[in-house]
Amino acid sequence: MSNEKRPYKGGHGKPGHAGNGKPGNGKFGPDKFGRGGFNQAGDQGNGQGNGQGNGQGGAKRKRRRRSGSGNGSGAGEQNRQQKWDNNSRGDKKRFEPRGENRHENRAESRTGRRFDGLTSVERAARRAKTEHDDTKRGGGGTSQRNKSGHERNRRSMSAREFSAAAPSARSRTADTARATVFDVLRSVAESDAYANLVLPKAIRSHRLDHRDAGFATELTYGTLRHQGTYDAILSRCVDRPIEKVGTTTLIVLRMGVHQLLNMRVPAHAALNQSVSLAREKIGAGPASFINAVLRRVSERTPEEWYELIIEDAKDDTERMALLASHPGWIVRSMRQALVAHGRPASEIEQLLEADNLAPVVNLVALPCLGSLDEAREQGAVDGELVEGSALYASGDLARLESVREGTVRAQDAGSQLVARALAAAPLDGTDTAWLDLCAGPGGKAALLGALGIQRGASLVANEAAPHRAQLVESSMRPLPEDSYMVLTGDGRQIRETLRKNASDLPGSIEPGQLFDRVMVDVPCSGLGALRRRPEARWRKSPRDIAELLPLQRQLLDAAIEATRPGGVIAYVTCSPHAAETQNIVAEVLESGAVSLLDSAAALREVALHTEGANGEPVSVLAGEKDPGHTPEIKVKKGAPVVKASENPTTAQLWPHVHGTDAMFLALLRKN
Repeated sequence: MSNEKRPYKGGHGKPGHAGNGKPGNGKFGPDKFGRGGFNQAGDQGNGQGNGQGNGQGGAKRKRRRRSGSGNGSGAGEQNRQQKWDNNSRGDKKRFEPRGENRHENRAESRTGRRFDGLTSVERAARRAKTEHDDTKRGGGGTSQRNKSGHERNRRSMSAREFSAAAPSARSRTADTARATVFDVLRSVAESDAYANLVLPKAIRSHRLDHRDAGFATELTYGTLRHQGTYDAILSRCVDRPIEKVGTTTLIVLRMGVHQLLNMRVPAHAALNQSVSLAREKIGAGPASFINAVLRRVSERTPEEWYELIIEDAKDDTERMALLASHPGWIVRSMRQALVAHGRPASEIEQLLEADNLAPVVNLVALPCLGSLDEAREQGAVDGELVEGSALYASGDLARLESVREGTVRAQDAGSQLVARALAAAPLDGTDTAWLDLCAGPGGKAALLGALGIQRGASLVANEAAPHRAQLVESSMRPLPEDSYMVLTGDGRQIRETLRKNASDLPGSIEPGQLFDRVMVDVPCSGLGALRRRPEARWRKSPRDIAELLPLQRQLLDAAIEATRPGGVIAYVTCSPHAAETQNIVAEVLESGAVSLLDSAAALREVALHTEGANGEPVSVLAGEKDPGHTPEIKVKKGAPVVKASENPTTAQLWPHVHGTDAMFLALLRKN
């Protein structure tokens, strides 16, 4: 290919000259495109030509490009300079059109100025100012670079904005089920909420399907139950006391450990989702910390971890506390409770293990008002302990119309048994006025009210806390309005509360009338409901029980005062702790005001019956499942002698024996 067919892209603007003011050899005329022509006399071109000579002009081409001198190279150099400036500004255009006034461009070239109107010295000053004073690339605010080029005071990663397509942004969102669990656990930790009340609402608000709801339920309760064990494991994987780890970070860590050790979640999935959850809910810094800690946890099997954490256990109590994830004082209290209620202390491990099992939802249909047919259609099966109950494992109860109406509700089988035992206890005389002294939240009160309707009895339900009284009112709504009344007042002053509301009492209850049957389900430690409320084990202390004991005794005394002679009182707690159960009963029996009935027989009577070896009906609470115990009864010197019941017993239900909450019942007859 000849030179004529190879036009020079840069051009010279002044054809026939070398670009340094010296004439060229004038050898070439215009190319076939009409570019770069000149005459023999070396007349000036118009700056549009791209033709070139090969003499002196060709020999110094590279130098002309570098220096930018001579008007012949102005147009090409202008394009290259403009391309560089555009790119430096981040412009996507490669070229801008050349100015129409070429003579003006040539004039600027001679003075060393380009289209921006600046000299090289001015441009260098502008670049220096931009490097130190302008904003940072990416919109990070004002640059804080020092003279050495080091940047200081950068914004934290959590404050930066990320593109939706960036890899760092794609991993910042956790799946909805885990996010739901995190919100529930955070509410439990920071607001003292109960998981069994918060979780169903959270599942509905996040619209989890059946599978995700099951996963969230297991992850929530499992994390709460095994918190003590997981903290012992984590303490060996972090470089600080576990108490110094932030609350939200610790929540994600416990969730991750539960997935790694007690759920069928692959390790990579547990790690990835935990990190994503942390990035979304907490930040990038804690996410890195969580990733490192959980990787250490994943290096051992559950068995290896359990062996490791019990190496330093001081005694058998501490060992069981670590393995069963119970505070040590609860382990000791439960062992003492077993003995106090007539069971061997060796059952402690079974009891602790039962506390960590997920409870099956028990349903109850209010007698003559509700039906379990709808629940059975949704997979519920009949209960194994008490009539009118069912076991439900099909998810959200709110899907059942009968539950929304209130004629069917969730209630532990132990609570159903003690309410039915009070209603069925033998009684002489009238049986029209019933009282629930501490009714909140209203489950036992509704069942008692429905049972009372069958007998022509009316129920007064009293609750001290106004918000819990509203729950009682809501629970009682399916019953006829003239069959019950809800009062708000201190149970210890129940006589005064009744006097103030005498005009509003149900028709069968007269002002000043004493009651035939009284339920007093006193506030207690709740140690019997650790299956349903696993977080309670980490909130309670022995001091809490000591503070409750005077209140429990005062409420029982008020219940006895509100009962007619010959009437029956049911002293009930959701705790097997000896101080809250047997000791309180022993104290009140010493006064001689009441006598103890055969509470175990009353429970056996209202429980379901099976066919015995000879065809006779046998209670499911008989034999090894008999909840009865005969306590040592002492009567104060000088107290009136009262004929004792034929077989006075208290009754204690157990999670590991009966599959219920650890409900305690003592039926007392007023002397």
